Amino acid sequence: MRLRPRRPPAVLALLCALMALCGPPAPSRAAEGPEPSAEVARLLLEASEATQRHEAGRRAAGAQKAAARRTERLLGKERREVAALHDDLGRIARAQYRNGGDIPLAAQMLLSDRPEELLHGQRAVLQADLALNNAVGRSRRAEKKLLEGQREATLRWHALRKRSVHLARLRKSITSKLEQAQGKLQGNADRSVAAGQCRGAVRLAEPAVRDTRAWVPPVATYELSAGFDSAGAHWAHRHTGQDFAVDIGTPVRAVGAGRVIRVSCGGGFGVEVVVRHPGGYYTQYAHLAAVTVDQGEKVRAGQWLGQAGTTGNSTGPHLHFEVRLTPDLGSGVDPVGWFAGRGVRL
Repeated sequence: MRLRPRRPPAVLALLCALMALCGPPAPSRAAEGPEPSAEVARLLLEASEATQRHEAGRRAAGAQKAAARRTERLLGKERREVAALHDDLGRIARAQYRNGGDIPLAAQMLLSDRPEELLHGQRAVLQADLALNNAVGRSRRAEKKLLEGQREATLRWHALRKRSVHLARLRKSITSKLEQAQGKLQGNADRSVAAGQCRGAVRLAEPAVRDTRAWVPPVATYELSAGFDSAGAHWAHRHTGQDFAVDIGTPVRAVGAGRVIRVSCGGGFGVEVVVRHPGGYYTQYAHLAAVTVDQGEKVRAGQWLGQAGTTGNSTGPHLHFEVRLTPDLGSGVDPVGWFAGRGVRL
């Protein structure tokens, strides 16, 4: 039996020391699951699209239901007209019976003192019968067409309603997944801020920028909240920027072309990015949950810089945006007026 050579004790000790220094192997990205930043960006887009489809389906179902009701009203009108025509037909039939009943026209003419008047009256009756029969036929055809239209409208409305229910469930499912992904994203951001170490840029597959304007708002869809120079319990003196109320993970974009001069993850602003623009102005994007650019990187107007969050001194998800004369706090100007001077109305 062949024995394996034994390793010297010194070699074993060296291997153990190296393993202790290196620590356990880092978990792979696949083991952690999808990157929260990318997952939130994807789910935000899916939620927006699902909401738009749901609203479009709801409007279409409402329009189809209204069309079915209009058809029902038209059908009721046609039925009343048919009933009136049937009443007219009955009166004519009774009048004919009183004027001769089942006696043949030739016999009536022989027995009549005024055969010309009888013949004239009979022609009028025949013409009236013909007109009435034509009217009844048209009405019945119209009634059949209306009934078919009503059935089709009702089927379409039920199909649209079923689709609306499906879209509502889909939107609810996406919203649930989005909330979970947002929680992970914000949790990672909070840990980075607590450690004072940024996680680094997360490269997201952002859509192609079609906006050719030189200046754009920092977020595409928003509600303005706290304004510049406003007072509040959360600020030592006055509010130094303009807040945009948005959800966690909302893409935050560069308002104009420039260069990233700061990416930091500590202090009251939490995760923040500062961009220097031609002309001597600086813009700050604070309380982020993630950044998608590196310090020193050139950016264009509309390019994603990060994702909104609620890191640092923040009471809820929003973007704190500042326009400054220097890179540092205390040199801010009113963003609303600054944007207005560049053709952008907030």
